[in-house]
Amino acid sequence: MPPRTFAALALLPLLAACGGSGTAAVKSASAAPPPARTAVRAPVRKPVAAPHVQVVPGLEGVIGATPAELTRQFGAPRLDVWEGDARKLQFSGTACVLDVYLYPPATGSEPTATYVDARRASDGQDVDRVACASALKRLRGAATAKQG
Repeated sequence: MPPRTFAALALLPLLAACGGSGTAAVKSASAAPPPARTAVRAPVRKPVAAPHVQVVPGLEGVIGATPAELTRQFGAPRLDVWEGDARKLQFSGTACVLDVYLYPPATGSEPTATYVDARRASDGQDVDRVACASALKRLRGAATAKQG
């Protein structure tokens, strides 16, 4: 028997296994029932737990501020990150990086600053939050004065 014939005969059992029962069961696409409809409701907003608000003397103008108020104090944020209904604004200068975390005080309300963290821009080491906020405000004031 030539090698081609032998190879073809060797494949016959494999092909037969793929054939099924021998009776064709073909359904037209129109015969299939339409998919069930599912009602979609608007997402339910879960009640927001009152966030823990950081209390640090010297940050009274920052804690409780809205994003617009923070932008007026520090300029445009370098980073603006949303995670669910929470938000993080990051402001930076040569002296430091200030991360301001905002959470809504009540369901459906605008997030306000509840926590502030500060670090050196050069190596990420923690720095005084009040000193960092003050340095960034001075930097903003100097930039505004140059423009005006």
